[in-house]
Amino acid sequence: MKKILSNKWVKFSFWGLLYLLWVIWLGNYWFLLGLAIIFDIYVSKKVHWAFWKKKNPPNGKQTKTVEWIDAIIFAVIAASFIRLFFFEAYVIPTSSMEKSMMVGDYLFVSKVAYGPKMPNTPLSFPFVHQSMPLTNYKVNSYVEWIKKPYNRLGGLSKIKNDDVVVFNFPEGDTVALNFPSQNYYELCRMYGRNRVISDERNFGKIVSRPVDKKENYIKRCIGIPGDKLEIIDGDVFINGKKQKEHPGKQYNYIVTTDGSLFNQKVLDKLKIANDDREMFSGGKYMFPLTQKQLAEIKALKNVTSVEKYIAPKGTYDPSIFPHSANFTWNVDNFGPLEIPKKGTSVELSLTNLPIYERIIDVYEQNDLTVRNGQIYINGQVATSYTFKLDYYWMMGDNRHKSADSRYWGFVPIDHVVGKASLIWMSLDKDKKFPSKIRVNRIFKTVK
Repeated sequence: MKKILSNKWVKFSFWGLLYLLWVIWLGNYWFLLGLAIIFDIYVSKKVHWAFWKKKNPPNGKQTKTVEWIDAIIFAVIAASFIRLFFFEAYVIPTSSMEKSMMVGDYLFVSKVAYGPKMPNTPLSFPFVHQSMPLTNYKVNSYVEWIKKPYNRLGGLSKIKNDDVVVFNFPEGDTVALNFPSQNYYELCRMYGRNRVISDERNFGKIVSRPVDKKENYIKRCIGIPGDKLEIIDGDVFINGKKQKEHPGKQYNYIVTTDGSLFNQKVLDKLKIANDDREMFSGGKYMFPLTQKQLAEIKALKNVTSVEKYIAPKGTYDPSIFPHSANFTWNVDNFGPLEIPKKGTSVELSLTNLPIYERIIDVYEQNDLTVRNGQIYINGQVATSYTFKLDYYWMMGDNRHKSADSRYWGFVPIDHVVGKASLIWMSLDKDKKFPSKIRVNRIFKTVK
């Protein structure tokens, strides 16, 4: 058996078949030329491909330095291949998905679930997303000498309602480097675009990023293309039906006590994070609570009332998408709104243009202008528009502490990275080692 496995034709057949299947999946048959390289490596052996190694070393052994170089090169290539085509490691940085996904959860994101998205900027430093380490976001980890259009390989499934999805932040195309984690467009709405652009001392240099180098976000897919979405008093309705409940979903509640303070150990037992413990005067608190936590806190003897926080219907919040007074929507009362689907058309007017403006102008790269009360797309008067891409609506399970589609709108399909699949480690930042390890979350599948 050992003799058969070491046979050069068996090796070539095995690796050649794997490579052929990969080329078929990739859909670019120019890569079939790579079969000649595999043939030479295992059969003809005319070219010394591993140029960093001696071809015929003394005693048949390489030096320790060469062995280390060989191992590092193999590890980088193998890990990069796995990261690009199969899965990528990700850590939950914010509380927007608590308690479904918790700050400090380390998880694997499946690229094959929806099909790997090929990089728009393939020339980049390995294992680094957008900036080189220790440069304070000021040195890009990629160059744009080569730019590739959007292309996604075949996947195991399509994006479904309630999937937990990792995606490139849609409004992350522009960033103020002194505020790299904040939404540039929200900064412009708060301080004025001219000030943000001109005041480099405070806001930093303004840079643009390609789609695949935008920040990665993780949310739950609430709506898929063609769905009609509406939020009524905090409850999400899709096509007229209330969204199914998730055990980790939580809302903000105003909790009033008899004047006494909460014991910290009680809040620890309720699993309310330190960052979520907001106290007002007069024995009032604001906590994000799941249904389970809500029942537990109501049962406490010193609690006199618990009231769910809801922004009243008709109260206009300018920070909410589409940031237009034509739509008096807020975080708890929003819509109705139909999620755009590839190939479908929508009638355009100056009233509803704020909803579709970014889709037309940025995501689908048209020249959009408004002149004399008329909408022009690529120089032609437009009264309707046909979508070129599918779009999705993403929201966090921590409904009152999530910067999601309610604030910045639709997520194009070309921004989707993959599906959150497995938590392989979880660390509680509020605790010390070893108690900070959440043992019950290790190797837990994402639902």
